[in-house]
Amino acid sequence: MLHSALLIWQAIVIAIICSTGLTAYEKRLTYPPIMAIICKAAIANGKGGFSVQDIVVNEPKEDEVLVKIKAAGLCHTDHDSLSWGKQLIIGHEGAGIVVSVGKNISSVLPGDKVILNWAMHCGKCFQCLEGNLHLCEVASPVAAGGNGYTPGHAGLDGTTLNGDPILRSFNIGTIAGYTLVKESAVVKNTSETMSFPAASIISCGVMTGYGSVVNAARLKAGSSAVVLGTGGVGLNVIQGAKIAGAGMIIAIDINPVRLEMAVKFGATHTVLATKDDIGLLKAAEEVKKLTGGRGADYAFECTAIPELGAAPLAMVRNAGTAIQVSGIEQEITIDMRLFEWDKIYINPLYGKCRPQIDFPDIVQHYISGHLLLEEMITRTYSINELDKAFDDMLKGRNAKGVIVFD
Repeated sequence: MLHSALLIWQAIVIAIICSTGLTAYEKRLTYPPIMAIICKAAIANGKGGFSVQDIVVNEPKEDEVLVKIKAAGLCHTDHDSLSWGKQLIIGHEGAGIVVSVGKNISSVLPGDKVILNWAMHCGKCFQCLEGNLHLCEVASPVAAGGNGYTPGHAGLDGTTLNGDPILRSFNIGTIAGYTLVKESAVVKNTSETMSFPAASIISCGVMTGYGSVVNAARLKAGSSAVVLGTGGVGLNVIQGAKIAGAGMIIAIDINPVRLEMAVKFGATHTVLATKDDIGLLKAAEEVKKLTGGRGADYAFECTAIPELGAAPLAMVRNAGTAIQVSGIEQEITIDMRLFEWDKIYINPLYGKCRPQIDFPDIVQHYISGHLLLEEMITRTYSINELDKAFDDMLKGRNAKGVIVFD
């Protein structure tokens, strides 16, 4: 009863703040302190399983932001996180509403709609000064912490499970009613029409695909691109290539239904591959037929299948660029002749995400109608349906599944 009353009170406060004409400074001063919140969260046990349990989320410290999660996108990394050998709050894609902010926060206010990201950055280390915010040597949950605790994580005592501090996956742990994060983890969403489920998938899947094209490959207008795998990330590579002005976008998949969706998202040509095509070498021959016998300028691997880690090299021309998007980390064997000649192979993290630049750009592409989001979401689930959501994802039933919260 107390928990329900608290949630009602918080909703009233947010509504009042959003509807008044207070200045930004006044909003921060007049917003009442938030008592500890009890909410549901998906907790990985580190051994391949998870449970939905109550967590306690405390008010933000001076450099933290408390966000009420409205939607959290789901991807294969979330399933992988179940087996990372430690308890943590699952989820690394999300969107919601700011509930409260610490006194040093200036970029968002209570009531703001925000998109979460996991490219936390200090702005001062070698990589940050090089412009690689996603590789921050201090705050990044991947580059700095191996997805353990880093200074990019809100204070550990800010979120507890059964009285003990608990980590949030990728520093944000979005499959929870509320999350407590550092300021660099939130970007204000200026769209008036974008749904929270649509906003949530920008966090990683959209950013990774779009950024791999725009930031990492720096695809040139008029060029040709091949996309291997047309799931959620692959569709966003296609969208990124379309926005960048690619003259030809060839989608490759073993699923004809997914290829139909690829055309909807911007593919100009499709190749239906077969499971017995080792290394997709037969598909590569089809690509060469479409590109004057030369091969494509760019090829993006989005399958997450280790055996296809070298496949984009077979798709590109001499001096072409192969981009490994899906995050394959297993050891693989590569025929070095695939590099002939002068081919470049890159493995970007998170589409080289620059949250305060890329997220607003993506939102503007959405507003202008050049980038689809809602159309990518196959189904939404409650947190209590997470097991079903994982099953649908692993069996390829969804382009994108999203967990939604009241």
